[in-house]
Amino acid sequence: MKRRAFITLIGGAAAAWPLASRAQQSVKIPRIGIIDDAPIWDHFRRGLRDIGYLEGREIAFEYRSADGEPGRLAAAAKELAAVPVDIRGTAATRAAQQATSTIPIVMIAIGDPVRAGLVPNLARPGGNSTGNSMLGAEMTPKRAQLLKQLVPQLSRLAFLWNRNNASHLAYLDEWRAAVPKLDAQLLFIEVSRDEDFEPAFEKMVQERTDALSITADPFHLSHVAWIIDFVAKHRLPTMYVLKENVVAGGLMSYGPSIPDLYRRAAGYVHKILQGTSPADLPVEQPVNFELAINARTAKAIGLEVSPMLLSLADEVIE
Repeated sequence: MKRRAFITLIGGAAAAWPLASRAQQSVKIPRIGIIDDAPIWDHFRRGLRDIGYLEGREIAFEYRSADGEPGRLAAAAKELAAVPVDIRGTAATRAAQQATSTIPIVMIAIGDPVRAGLVPNLARPGGNSTGNSMLGAEMTPKRAQLLKQLVPQLSRLAFLWNRNNASHLAYLDEWRAAVPKLDAQLLFIEVSRDEDFEPAFEKMVQERTDALSITADPFHLSHVAWIIDFVAKHRLPTMYVLKENVVAGGLMSYGPSIPDLYRRAAGYVHKILQGTSPADLPVEQPVNFELAINARTAKAIGLEVSPMLLSLADEVIE
């Protein structure tokens, strides 16, 4: 599975560039650049249409490909900054900030922008970057609670983290605070390179881990098919952040509605095009959350999901 698009570049009102000619006059419209276009961006484009931006008339898109490779983000960001346009995603935002300090950057569904050093604080981001985050204050305790409901005998919980993802520092602190309330032991399993996966997951099996929680880290998600297969083979209940991982065969997910975050990003574009500085637009945290459960997967690994937990789910895959 390739990493989903992690950059959006948006042309500010002062950076509108010519796209078409009507009545023999050049019509200048703002451009939005997207790296590694994927179906999730349809929600962003739909959000713009709902506001009144029609492609080819009020707004235009520029597309570049990094093929999901972090090392190619810098080159793609530089290309789009030269158009010019504007940006998103933790690694992608950093690449964008290195490419431009003037073009507005809109981040969508990133991790912790403060810990990652992308903005000084959420309320007053300053500089040329703003947008929304997929981290919410109560999500980790809620995931811990849901795992306990799913696996009542839970005594050893593993959390998969990536040293190269600055946002994971916040997750580590949150899990340290949440797990003692479950009367369980926490294992931090670091996987930062391809070769780390197999020994790290074998270690979890050897230590008789009762459940696993993973994030939407792009590097980990690039191996999510392997993860889903491994945990199914070893009957290891696993909590994901993205519903699409549950649709693909994962057991359970709890997290923000990613389509909603993409739709809401369109509002940032509108405000910036109306002249508002990104420095004055607070970074939003998620407001809509989804619980998804794959009942078929639960049955396959011999896990009984209580009717109460099923009733809480926004989506149950039979």
